Amino acid sequence: MQSTRTLKDRIFLVIKGLGMGVANKVPGVSGGVVAFVAGFYEEFIYALQRINRKAFKLLINGRFLSFYHYINGRFLALLFLGMLISYFSFSKVLDYLIVHYQLYVWSVFFGMIVGSIFHLSKEFKNWSTKTYIALILGISIGFSISFLDPAKENDNLWFVFFCGIISVSGMTLPGLSGSFILMLLGNYVLLLVDAVNALYNTLADSLTGDFSFTKDMQRIRMLKVLGVFTAGSLTGLVSFSHLLNYVLKHYKTITLSLLMGFIIGSLGVVWPWKKTVYKISENGDVLLDSTGAKVIENYHRYIPEWSSETVIAVGYSLLGILIVLALEWYGQNTRKTKS
Repeated sequence: MQSTRTLKDRIFLVIKGLGMGVANKVPGVSGGVVAFVAGFYEEFIYALQRINRKAFKLLINGRFLSFYHYINGRFLALLFLGMLISYFSFSKVLDYLIVHYQLYVWSVFFGMIVGSIFHLSKEFKNWSTKTYIALILGISIGFSISFLDPAKENDNLWFVFFCGIISVSGMTLPGLSGSFILMLLGNYVLLLVDAVNALYNTLADSLTGDFSFTKDMQRIRMLKVLGVFTAGSLTGLVSFSHLLNYVLKHYKTITLSLLMGFIIGSLGVVWPWKKTVYKISENGDVLLDSTGAKVIENYHRYIPEWSSETVIAVGYSLLGILIVLALEWYGQNTRKTKS
């Protein structure tokens, strides 16, 4: 019975990773929110901060099993497996849905953010002057970020490394979308579309025995960009986790209220009713990425008129809320089982 329950937990952990991976891919949605609502955020941060000097000593000394147990390797491996699967499967489906059903996709995510806010406010009991100030600060930062103008694309490897460090905030800071920050930095298409597609095509070619890509300088450049971006992301992930573990340990109530503010502020990014502004080339044509999709520059938000389409969108928002409530119910049951 125990083994069945353990297998079930492993499967659900991969599914959680899928959820985080999909959320991290969407500009405006934070994978950290999934971790927060599903009840494994603090365990995630704690596991990451165990990747420290002691862990590297264990690794260098060849004590691989001790290293694996020390960093809670099973937890992290299953979670990252789910994220990896999402980037090559569900995220591609999501790309299609955003192009063809943009309003409804954003409505679901908007509902999930609203549900997350409801969940967090219900769980949070330690309100004081300091926590209210932190909440307002978080809302202000999150809302302000949603209206910034994006920069131009920059494939300088040092800047790509910096993008990796900053973008990982979406996994560690609920409410701050790493993919939206990449859009503001001008490198969303470069790093999450072109570079990922280059890796996908390379793996596909390698499996068929076609290694002609080794002579494709553009493909090699994209793989190098992806490698540097991944290195930056891992650096940021470990660094942020150590910082967050410290502040959660010493300033937990203020940190949680600040994170809640970030999530509330992110509603401006995921507002469903918006017109997409695409990047225009010098000759006046809409720019396309390597997949043939239009390159998004920003969004113009508006208040919708009441129509059947609006009713359907509201229905999808309610679906998003129900998804979060289901995650909350699962998280509570998991914690009860462990206790």
